[in-house]
Amino acid sequence: MQSKGAVKLFAILLALVCLYQLSFTLVTKNVEKNAKEFAAGDPAKEKSYIDSINTQPVYPLLGFTYKKCKDNEINLGLDLKGGMNVTMEVSLVDLIRAMSNYSTDATFNKALENAQAAQANSTENFVKLFVKEFNKLDQNAKLAAIFGTKELSDRVNFNSTNDEVEKVIQTESDAAFDRTYQILKTRIHKFGVTQPNVQKLGNNRILVELPGIKEPERVRKLLQGTAKLEFWETYDNKDIYPILDQVNNLLKLSTNTDSTATALSTDSNVVITDTIASVPDTSKVDTTASLMSQLGKKEGDTTTTDSSAAANKSFQDFARENPLFAVLAPAIQQNEANQTELRKGPVIGSSLTKDTARVNEIMKMDAVRSKFPREFKALWSVKPIDKEGKVVQLVAIRMPVRDHLAPLDGAAIVDARKQKGQFTDNWEISMSMNAEGARVWKRLTHDNVEKSIAVVLDDYVYSYPNVIQEIAGGNSSITGQFTLDEAEDLANILKVGKLPAPARIVEDTVVGPTLGNEAISSGLLSFVIALILVLVFMVAYYNNAGLVADIALFANVFFVMGILASLGAVLTLPGIAGIVLTIGMSVDANILIFERVREELTLGKGMRLAVSDGFKHAYSSIIDSNVTTLILGIILYIFGSGPIQGFATTLIIGILSSLFCAIFITRLIFDWMFAKNKEIKFWNNTTKGAFKNIHINFVGKRKLYYAISGTIIAIGLVAFMMKGLNFGVDFEGGRTYVVRFEKSVETVQVIDALKGPLTKSPEVKTFGNNNQVKITTSYLIEDQSPKAKQKVSDKLNEGLKAVQGESAYKILSSQKVGPTIADDIKSSAVWAILISCALMFLYIFVRFRRWQFGLGAVVALLHDVLVVLSFYAIFNGILPFSLEIDQAFIAAILTVMGYSMTDTVVVFDRIREFVGVHHHAHDQKKVINDALNSTLSRTINTSLTIFFVLLAIFIFGGEVIRGFTFALLIGIVIGTYSSICIATPIVVDFAKKDLEPAK
Repeated sequence: MQSKGAVKLFAILLALVCLYQLSFTLVTKNVEKNAKEFAAGDPAKEKSYIDSINTQPVYPLLGFTYKKCKDNEINLGLDLKGGMNVTMEVSLVDLIRAMSNYSTDATFNKALENAQAAQANSTENFVKLFVKEFNKLDQNAKLAAIFGTKELSDRVNFNSTNDEVEKVIQTESDAAFDRTYQILKTRIHKFGVTQPNVQKLGNNRILVELPGIKEPERVRKLLQGTAKLEFWETYDNKDIYPILDQVNNLLKLSTNTDSTATALSTDSNVVITDTIASVPDTSKVDTTASLMSQLGKKEGDTTTTDSSAAANKSFQDFARENPLFAVLAPAIQQNEANQTELRKGPVIGSSLTKDTARVNEIMKMDAVRSKFPREFKALWSVKPIDKEGKVVQLVAIRMPVRDHLAPLDGAAIVDARKQKGQFTDNWEISMSMNAEGARVWKRLTHDNVEKSIAVVLDDYVYSYPNVIQEIAGGNSSITGQFTLDEAEDLANILKVGKLPAPARIVEDTVVGPTLGNEAISSGLLSFVIALILVLVFMVAYYNNAGLVADIALFANVFFVMGILASLGAVLTLPGIAGIVLTIGMSVDANILIFERVREELTLGKGMRLAVSDGFKHAYSSIIDSNVTTLILGIILYIFGSGPIQGFATTLIIGILSSLFCAIFITRLIFDWMFAKNKEIKFWNNTTKGAFKNIHINFVGKRKLYYAISGTIIAIGLVAFMMKGLNFGVDFEGGRTYVVRFEKSVETVQVIDALKGPLTKSPEVKTFGNNNQVKITTSYLIEDQSPKAKQKVSDKLNEGLKAVQGESAYKILSSQKVGPTIADDIKSSAVWAILISCALMFLYIFVRFRRWQFGLGAVVALLHDVLVVLSFYAIFNGILPFSLEIDQAFIAAILTVMGYSMTDTVVVFDRIREFVGVHHHAHDQKKVINDALNSTLSRTINTSLTIFFVLLAIFIFGGEVIRGFTFALLIGIVIGTYSSICIATPIVVDFAKKDLEPAK
C-alpha cells in the first residue's frame, strides 16, 4: 500500500481529535453524575449544584469550565433529551401591509388575500405571488402609488415600475426576515437554554430547537411576541440604596423568625434562607466576595456590616447576615480619599447570573414590594460586566405615575444603524425617530438632564446614557462598549419595531423527558445488540480476517461519534438508527474485499498476493457503491429537516468513515500481520465452499420476476384504492399527542371521550404498550392566533380526564404541523425522490457509459419505492404498530434507494468485468448469469448483516422508529431482489442486440 506513513499519521491525528472532542462529553456526564448524587433525587438541588459550578473549571487537564464542556459535548436531539422544536414563519402579509402604511386600496388588499390563498398550494416566493396577483387584478395598477410612502421615498417614486417596486419589497422582506432571526436568537440566548439551535430554513421560516425545555407555553409566548423597545426614566442609586438596606435587614430578621419567613415567602413557599443554605460547598464565592468586600459604613448608612467583617466571614455566614446583599452586591465604590461611597447612576447592584432568579424572587415578595415606590421596577442589564460573563447589573426604572407605561417605545423608531462614536473608537447605534417620537424624546431629555434614560429591549437594559442636555430632532444613540457584530445585531433588532413582521408557529413539537430517556435506552440497546450481531457474524464467516473487520468497525464507530461531536451535529433517534445502519453498511466494503480475496485464493495465489489483488479489484465497486449512497445522503440532508437531517448527517459521516476504515485501516492491520508472520484466514471449514457452483438462470427467469413484482404492486394499488395510506401530520397538517395512561386503555374509549370537546372524532391508535396512545386531530389547525394552542390543550385535557381520571394520564409529546408546511414537506419529498433518480441515472450513465445501465438502475429504484408503498397500503391497519407516511418514512425510502443503488452498482460492476473479459463469448446472457451468480456471496452476506442490524432496531429500538425500521426491513429485502432480478433484466431487455449470440 502506497503512502502508508501518511495514512498512519492521518489515522492517529483523527483519533486524537475524536478523543479530544468526546472527552467533553465524558467530563459533563461525570459532573452531572455528581450533581445527582448530591441532590439525592431533589431536582431543585441538582439544578442549584449545576448552576453553582457552571463557570467553574471542571476539566482537570485543560481547565475548561462546565459551561465550555457542555457547549462542546455531543448534542442530543429532542427525541433523546426531551424539549421543544418549533418552526416559525415570518408573516410577510403583515410586513407588506406595514410598508404600504396600511393602504386601504381594494386591489392591493385583494391581491394580498389571493396571494395567501395561492401560497397554500405553492412553494413560490410570497412577494412574487403577491405581485403576480396584483398585476392579474389590474394590469394598469401601479405599486408605486401604494408604496410611495415617506419611509420608502428614497427608493420608490411615482415613476417606479412594478418590477422595481417588487425588488424593493423583496429587499425589505429579506431584511425583515434577517432581523426577526436575530431577535429570536437573542431571546433564546437570554432564555438560558443549554445548546439551543436557531437556524434559517428558507421560505421565510426559522427553526428553533430547545433541548430540555420544561415550559413550552412560556417559550411560545417568548417566540411569538413582538420586539418590545422602550425608553424609561430611572432612579438614582442614592434613592434606592436605603430601601435595599431595609430589605436586607428585613430578610435577615426572617432567618430567626419562622412566622416572618413564611410571610416573606412567595406563592411557591420558597424560604430564602433555606435556599441559600442549600448552596453546595463547591460554589465559588470569590466574585461576590470581591464585590461585597467594598460594603462598609458610610455617611447615613444604617447597615452594621463593614468591609473587613465581610471579607473575613465565610460566604454562608455572610449570607445569613445579609440575605439580599449575598446575591445582590450594592453599587458602591471607594473614592479618592479611600472612603466608601454610593456610585452615581441608575445601577443599584450587581449579581452573578446564577443568582438573578433569587433576586427576582425577593423583589416579588409582598413585604419587599411595599418598601419601594409604586413607580419602581428593576430590570437586568443584557451584557455581563466582567470578562468571564458571570456578573450582570440591576437597573432602577422609574415608571410614570399615571399609567406605568414607557414614555417612548419602538414605534417611534424609523431607522437604526451602527456607527463609530463621535468622541470614542467604540461602536454605537444611531437611531432616528418620527415626529411624535422626536417631540416626546425632546421632552424626556429636557426633564432628565444630568440623569440617565434606560434603553430597554424585551425587558433587558441595553444602555442607560446620562443626559447632558435636551436633544431635539428625534436623533439619539445607544452606547455600551459594543463590538462591530453586537452593534450590527442591535441595530437590526431595533429596526424590527419599524417593520412589524410577526413570526407565527407553523410546526411545533414537544417531547417530554420521560419519552426522551426511554428513547435513549431503546436506542442504545438496539445499538449494542446490532453491534454484537455484526461482530459475531464476521468472525463466524471470515475467521480471523473477520476479526480485522471488527477492529475496523470499532474504529469506524469511534470516528463517527468523534466527528459528530466536533461538528456540533445533533444526535437524534433516527441519527442513532443512521449509525446502526452505518455499522451494517460499513461491513459491506470489507465483505467485498474479503470475497475478492477468497476468489484470488481459489485461483491458487499466495496469501500476500491474494490480499493485494483482492483490495485492488474491489476498489471500483466500493467507490461506486459508496458514492451513490453519499449522493442520497446529501439529498436527504438538503430536503429533510430536524431529525431527518440528523439521520442524513450520521449517514454521510458514516459512509466517509467506513470508506477510510475499510480501505486503509484493514489494510494496515493486514500489513502488520504479514510483517509479524501472523496466520490470516478468510474462511473456515464450514464457509470455505459457501455459494460455490451455483448456477441460477436469473436472466432466463426475468419474466417471472416481472410478474411477481407486478402482482405485489397491483395488490398494493387495490389496497390503496380501498383503504388509502396513513398520512401523518407531516403531510396532512394537524396536531398529534402521545399520551400514556396508568392502566390499559381501549382506543374506542379515548375516541368517545374526545369527540365531544374536539367537535369531531380524532384518530386514536395504540402506540407501543396498551396504556399508550397516539392522538391525531385537525381541531383549530387553521387558527393562527397565539391562544389556539392553549384552547386545543384545554379541550384535550377535558376529554382525557373522562377516560381514567384527572391524574391518570400524562402527555409525553405533542406536535403541530400547519397546512402550509405540510404542503412544503410533500413537495420536498417528491422532489427528493425525483432528483435522486435523476442523479443516479446520470452517475451510472457516466460510470458505465451505457444508458441501459442507467435505465435499469432507475427502474429498480422506482420499483423499490412502489413495492414498499404497496406493503404499507396492504398492511395499513393490520399490523400492531403505526405505518404512517411521514418525514421518517421518506428518509427510509431514500435509504432503501441508497442501499438498492449500492447493491445494483456492485452487480453492474461485476457484469461489466465479466463482459469485458468474455466479450468474445458466444452467449452473452450466460456471461451475465455467471456474473450475477458470482456476486451472490457478497450480496447475501451484506443483506443478512444489514437485515439483522435492522431487526435489532425494529425489536429493541422503541415505538418511535418502529414504522421507520419496518420500511427499511422491507426495503433491504426488496432492494437485494431488485438489483439482481429487476435492474439486470432491464439492461438485458434494452440491450438485446448487443447480447444476441454470435452467428
